[in-house]
Amino acid sequence: MIAIRFYRIYDIEQEIHLDLLEQALARNYFTARASFLRVSPKSIMMENPPLLISMHPVTVECEGIFFEFNAIVKIYDIGAISLCFVYQDNAIPSSALEETAFILAGQECISDLFQAYLKNLSEILYPYIASHSIDPGFYEDYTIYVTDTIDTTIDSAVLLNSERVSLSSHMREEIEKNTLSYTCDDRVTFSWDAALLCNPETPTDMIELIEFANVQVLELRYYDRLLTKQMAKMYDDIEQADKLPSFRRARQYHAIMAYLMELFADISEITDKINNLIKVTEDIYYARVYAMVLKVVRISQWSDSVDRKIEVIYKNYSMLSDEVRIQHSNFLEWIVIILIAMELFFAIWQNFR
Repeated sequence: MIAIRFYRIYDIEQEIHLDLLEQALARNYFTARASFLRVSPKSIMMENPPLLISMHPVTVECEGIFFEFNAIVKIYDIGAISLCFVYQDNAIPSSALEETAFILAGQECISDLFQAYLKNLSEILYPYIASHSIDPGFYEDYTIYVTDTIDTTIDSAVLLNSERVSLSSHMREEIEKNTLSYTCDDRVTFSWDAALLCNPETPTDMIELIEFANVQVLELRYYDRLLTKQMAKMYDDIEQADKLPSFRRARQYHAIMAYLMELFADISEITDKINNLIKVTEDIYYARVYAMVLKVVRISQWSDSVDRKIEVIYKNYSMLSDEVRIQHSNFLEWIVIILIAMELFFAIWQNFR
């Protein structure tokens, strides 16, 4: 048995009330909530499981061979949509995985599938969310290869590197070091954009963990990009404010500060939700798997980048706050000077009456 799962995960620029969306879509579509099957509910905790929607399967032709794909959509409350095309053949041996993977790899037909189904999905969701805000060019993609046995004929390093080249020993080591096993009969190897899962039983929970990790990466990438744009806007706004007269400058500073504090609070809240999308607690093996996936997909790079930009925004907020206080202090000092001058003037005037 072999299976290949092609993922693209998109952001929809808003949080979603999944309960209401599920009630609305259940009238016309098969919907369910994603769950982990082989572990206890306490081992992996999800505050709000994503909504799963089954869409119609599709058959495509690649190099004269017809492949049938099942289409699965998952909608996450933090504002992400995962679109997955699954090819599975229970009749062919695991040794056929590598050849099948390279037939499908980089095929334009796969890209066309994502674009067509994303457009269809946007039409389905349009009455319920602002699906027109989905950017089809901004996504996180990942591929999961699955076999029901550990097959030594499969070159995992070449497969996960997606290139038929003679890899150096260093590159092989970099890819194959991210390998874990729970029993003698299973193995999982991760790379930054693909994973190979060898398991006599369908590794549904492992697949879910990998998808969750990629959703987190996509959302952090999205907010990193958003913060970059907001920082550019912040510097432009401050530059424009600096050109204003002092009394108008203070008002503009207050407006910028209010916006920055709102942005700071919103981003901090959503990044906290992203980082705590799921919690792997009691299952030691899955905790190791999840930690390794997060490391391999470089989530720390995006998390650190978001944290740095939030810190810059907060520092600019503090600097503006100090500037406003200084201007306010200077204003009060001038008021005091004027009052003293007026008191002296009236005192002198009273003496000359």
